[in-house]
Amino acid sequence: MPSTSFSHLKIYLLEPSSMQAQLIVHMLEQFGVRQTRRFNSANEALSEMHRLPPDVVISALYLPDMGGTELVCAMRSDSTLEWIPFILISSETRPQVLDPVRQSGACCIIAKPFTHEQMQRALISVLEQIAPLDELEIDEDIEGLKVLLVDDSNMSRRYIRHLLEGMGIRHIFEAENGKAAVTALANTMFDLVLTDYNMPEMDGRALVEYIRTQSWQTEVPILMLTSENNQGRLAAIEKAGVSAICDKPFEQGSIRNEIVQALRR
Repeated sequence: MPSTSFSHLKIYLLEPSSMQAQLIVHMLEQFGVRQTRRFNSANEALSEMHRLPPDVVISALYLPDMGGTELVCAMRSDSTLEWIPFILISSETRPQVLDPVRQSGACCIIAKPFTHEQMQRALISVLEQIAPLDELEIDEDIEGLKVLLVDDSNMSRRYIRHLLEGMGIRHIFEAENGKAAVTALANTMFDLVLTDYNMPEMDGRALVEYIRTQSWQTEVPILMLTSENNQGRLAAIEKAGVSAICDKPFEQGSIRNEIVQALRR
């Protein structure tokens, strides 16, 4: 885990409520943050990001000119802004509203009302994302590892690929759903499979079941990265033979540890 000194962080805060903004700024100051700029509109913040990029953007879900979902998508589609960490603060709980933010590679989604511990965990996640990554410490040739990344979201694949490349992994094969993954598995021997759960044509559970019962790579480690919160479905995924499950959004330190553990098994 990186140093938990947050004093150097430059934060852009998008929060239309003055009272809520004051609460967040005060909490950030308690953690040592001294460089927080508040913006009332997303377009104003986006314009300033190009001139002076922040270390992290903290945003409400509903803004005067666009939603927080549209904001993070705009950032992820802009090559100069796509890797800036993003934290959403919202009381929204509907999966269909929050899933685009989860798929974008957001650092964290903090539910209102939130605690000091939740904000601290989010800031630590930011440090993990912006700190230089060391190569994975495993007894294998990192550059020789072959990883299959399965996700129907191009944005999510780009973010996870970026994370894997930062770990020193170079051979990353992508598939947009389980059906495409089956084709890839028939032609290439993989050291690790990273897959989403909710996908068209063939979902993550069906893919795990296929790998464990029908493929010629039945022992390959499988790490499920998902925003699914239905406990029955998650139990079925575990029963199918997944090596580990990581929630989206996930902390980089946590997923690195899961990858290391999966590769060491």
